[in-house]
Amino acid sequence: MKMLEGKNVILTGGSRGIGKGIAVEFAKSGANVAFTYSSSEAPAKELENLLRTEYGVQAFTYKSNAAVFEDCEQLVKDVLSNFDSIDVLINNAGITKDNLLMRMSESDFDDVIDVNLKSVFNMTKAVQRTMLKQRKGSIINISSVVGVKGNAGQANYAASKAGIIGFTKSIALELGSRNIRSNVIAPGFIETEMTSKLDESIVDQWRQGIPLKRGGTIEDIANACLFFASEMSSYITGQVLLVDGGMLT
Repeated sequence: MKMLEGKNVILTGGSRGIGKGIAVEFAKSGANVAFTYSSSEAPAKELENLLRTEYGVQAFTYKSNAAVFEDCEQLVKDVLSNFDSIDVLINNAGITKDNLLMRMSESDFDDVIDVNLKSVFNMTKAVQRTMLKQRKGSIINISSVVGVKGNAGQANYAASKAGIIGFTKSIALELGSRNIRSNVIAPGFIETEMTSKLDESIVDQWRQGIPLKRGGTIEDIANACLFFASEMSSYITGQVLLVDGGMLT
């Protein structure tokens, strides 16, 4: 039997990058996957089809804005019309609008907080009733090493990702008695399609600053999510797992 056989998962921001990698690894592990996209409909439909045909799981994609509470409530209703439970929620939707504070506009700050942090509140609140009825669930929130350490030029992003950590720990305390776990994954430098467009010498410089001397892979993050979604982590809640090759050691 596969690790997540028959488990039902909601994943925000699942059509590309880290989200797509998570969707694929979860399907490989037997999970049924409902994932959202904001604008990239063609890649989302392509991934939905891949998960169904290649891995034989139920897969559904939804256009939904995790920063809007009503969208999240509707999403959960739609998912429950296809799935009889929600076992795992992965809050992965995120954006960056980097700038020095002096040049950062109020809307740059607000947009990043809404998409990265308020979305976590929205989705957690939207699935809470279902998980409480089930008396089980795993909530996995994707933060960043920047939320732990801070980074010049990313005050908005750092604030949003640090907020996720505080929120997650509070939810772990609130919902633990109902067997609902809440944990954070904080990725470091992960090599994706976006980083492949950067100058190789700059990327290599970053790699040299990491104890393991390499960037992380999308699979590294997906595997950490699998751990928190599975029974292997059944006694772990309220924790932050740094997947950073030792960057913050």
